[in-house]
Amino acid sequence: SDHMENICGYLMKYTNLVTGWQYRYFVLNNDAGLLEYFVNEQSRHLKPRGTLQLAGAVISPSDEDSHTFTVNAASGEQYKLRATDAKERQHWVSRLQICTQHHTEAIGKNNPPLKSRSFSLASQGSANSPGVQRRPSQNAVSFFNVGHHRLPTGKRVPIMQPDHLVDVREMMSQAEGQQRDLIRSIECLPASGHLTSLDQDLLMLKATSMATMNCLNDCFHILQLQHASQQKGSLPAGTTVSWLEPKISLANHFKNGAAQNFPAEISKPASVREEQSIAEPCQLTREPEEINPDEELEDICDDKEDDLGAVEEQRSVILHLLSQLKLGMDLTRVVLPTFILEKRSLLEMYADFMSHPELFIAITNGSSAEERMIRFVEYYLTSFHEGRKGAIAKKPYNPIIGETFHCSWRMPKSNVATDGGTGSSAHTPSEQVTLPKDPEGQAEQDYYTVKFVAEQVSHHPPVSGFYAECVERSMCVNAHVWTKSKFLGMSIGVTMVGEGVLHLLEHGEEYTFSLPCAYARSILTVPWVELGGKVNINCAKTGYSASINFHTKPFYGGKLHRVTGEVKQNMTNTVVCRVQGEWNSVLEFTYNNGDTKNVDLTKLSVTRKRVRPLEKQGPFESRRLWQHVTESLRDGDIDKATEHKRALEERQRNEERLRAETETPWCTKYFLKDGDGWVYHKPLWKTVCAAQTQQTDSN
Repeated sequence: SDHMENICGYLMKYTNLVTGWQYRYFVLNNDAGLLEYFVNEQSRHLKPRGTLQLAGAVISPSDEDSHTFTVNAASGEQYKLRATDAKERQHWVSRLQICTQHHTEAIGKNNPPLKSRSFSLASQGSANSPGVQRRPSQNAVSFFNVGHHRLPTGKRVPIMQPDHLVDVREMMSQAEGQQRDLIRSIECLPASGHLTSLDQDLLMLKATSMATMNCLNDCFHILQLQHASQQKGSLPAGTTVSWLEPKISLANHFKNGAAQNFPAEISKPASVREEQSIAEPCQLTREPEEINPDEELEDICDDKEDDLGAVEEQRSVILHLLSQLKLGMDLTRVVLPTFILEKRSLLEMYADFMSHPELFIAITNGSSAEERMIRFVEYYLTSFHEGRKGAIAKKPYNPIIGETFHCSWRMPKSNVATDGGTGSSAHTPSEQVTLPKDPEGQAEQDYYTVKFVAEQVSHHPPVSGFYAECVERSMCVNAHVWTKSKFLGMSIGVTMVGEGVLHLLEHGEEYTFSLPCAYARSILTVPWVELGGKVNINCAKTGYSASINFHTKPFYGGKLHRVTGEVKQNMTNTVVCRVQGEWNSVLEFTYNNGDTKNVDLTKLSVTRKRVRPLEKQGPFESRRLWQHVTESLRDGDIDKATEHKRALEERQRNEERLRAETETPWCTKYFLKDGDGWVYHKPLWKTVCAAQTQQTDSN
C-alpha cells in the first residue's frame, strides 16, 4: 500500500519529570513493524536508543492538546510524543495506526499452532531480542508440563447420555482447575529475564486457553438445554441437574431468588461461599418490602475515589484489555478489571444524585409555572457533581438482577426555599443556607422526608429503575435507565437510555427529562469523567421547556465540563432564563429581566443520606450484597475483591441460564413494566388519587 511507506523525522519525547521533553529522531520501519528512535539524524546508522514493537500496540491522540499522542506497546511500554503541530501529529498517528493494524492482523493469520512454536521472537523483533537466547525446545508444553490425554486405540467412544452430564461437569471442573494453574504459572513469572509474563507467546497461550474453556462451557450449556427440553414437563419432585456449580435443586429455583443448596466448598472463603449461595427462602420473597425511615441512620461512609495507585500499577492489564477491543464495541458484556471499580453500586450512585434534597423539594414551592421549571433546572444541573465520587473516573458495580437500594433524607423545613416573587429576589441562593448537624432531634413536623428506592429490573439489557418521593409535599420522581457503554479508543462512552418523570401533584404537573452521556477520558493515564450531549425537560401542561447542552472538550482549546441551557415558554417562544458555567463548579443563571444568580456547587451543602445498618438489610440490598467486594477494595486487596465479584456474577449467570431452561420469567420486586419503561409499583400519584376517590365516595 502507498500508505505503508517508511517515514522519519524529529518528534519530542517525554522522558521523565526531571529531564522532561527531548527532541529525538524517529523512524517508522513498516517492514519490521518497529518504531525506532535515535539521538539525532546523524546517529541513524548506529544502534537505536529505543525500539517499540507495533504489533498489538494502541496509538492514540492525547486529550491534553492538539500536538501530543501516545504509543502504547503490547509489552506495556509507552512512548509519549509531541509533534510540531496538529497536522504533523495526524500524519504520524495515521501511519502508525496503519502499520500497527497490518502487523497485528499478520500475527493472527500467520502464527502456526502453539504446540509447534518455540518462544523465540527473533522473527518478530530485533537481533538483540531476549527471545533469541532461548532454547528452541523451550515451548509452552514442556515449560508448563501440560499433557494431552488420548483414548486407547480401538475403543469406540460411547454416545453421551443425559445422565452422563455429571461426569462431564467433573471433567470440565478439572480442566478449569488446570487452566487456572496455567494462568497462575504464567502470571508468576518475573517481569524481566529470558521468559517473562508479558511474552507474546504466553499471552497468546493465556487467551487461547481461556477461549477454549469458554467454548467448552457454551457447548456444555447446549447439552444441558437439550437435556432440559427432553425432560420438560415430566420432572419428578426433587430432580436435580448438574450446572456450572455443584448440584442445584430445581424445585428451589422456580421462585426467583429461592435458596441455592450448594454443598460447602472448603477451598473457598466463607464470604465467597455466602455469595454463591443465598440466604433462607423466607428472606428472599419478591413481595415489596416497606422500609421504615426511622430504622435508617445517617450514612457515615465517605469513599472518595482519588486513589490512582492501582490504576498506574495495572497499566499493563489495561493495555492487554484494550488490545482485545475494537472501536465502537459494546462493553455491556465485557468484564472489566476490579481495580477500576468504585466502592458502590450503580443503584447507589443514582441515589447520590439526590444529595441536595432542599433543591428538589423547593421545586413545588415555586409561585408560578415559570418559577417551578427554573427551579427544576437548577436542581437537575446541581445533581451530577455529587453523583461523582472524587476526580478519578472509576466505574460503579454493575447491579445484579433483583438488586435493590433504599435510603432517605431528612431536610429541615426552614432550609427549603419557599415562594418567590419576581426577578432575582425569587431565586435566593440555596447554597447560603447552613444545615444543622443533627436533624434527628427535631420534632417530626419540623422536617421533610424524601424516600428513595432503586432496583435492577433487567440484566440484558441492563436496566435500572429508581423512584423518590416526598409525601409531605405531594411530589415524586420515577425513572428508568438503560446504560449502554462503548469503547472509543482512549475513552469509554456510556449512553443513558431512558426517561424520568417528575410529578408535582399539588399543581397537576409532570416534567419529563432525560440524562446526558458520560465519558471516561484518558483511561491509560489519569482517567477523568466528562458529560456530553443534549437533554430536554418538558412540561406539557404549562408549555414550559428547557434545553440543556453538556459540552465535551473540543479538540482545540476549550473548557472542561461546560454546560449551557435555556428555559423557554413554547407558546410564545420566549426565553425566560439562560444558564451557563460548569456542571461541577459554578453555574450562572440569567433571567429575562436582566438579573443574574451564581450557584457555586463546591460550596453547596450536601445532605447525607440515611441507610439501614447492614445487619438489617436484605441479602439483595446493594451494600450487603457487595460488602465483601467493598471491604477488599478498601483494604487494597484487588485479588480478593475480584474473587468475591466473580462469585456474585457467576451466581447471576447460573440463575439466568436455569430460568431460560425452565422458561421461568424474572419477577421484579418494586417496579412494573409499563410499555417501554418501568414504573414504581405504588407511586404517590396513585396513592393520592385513590385517597381522593375514597374521600369523594365517603362524602
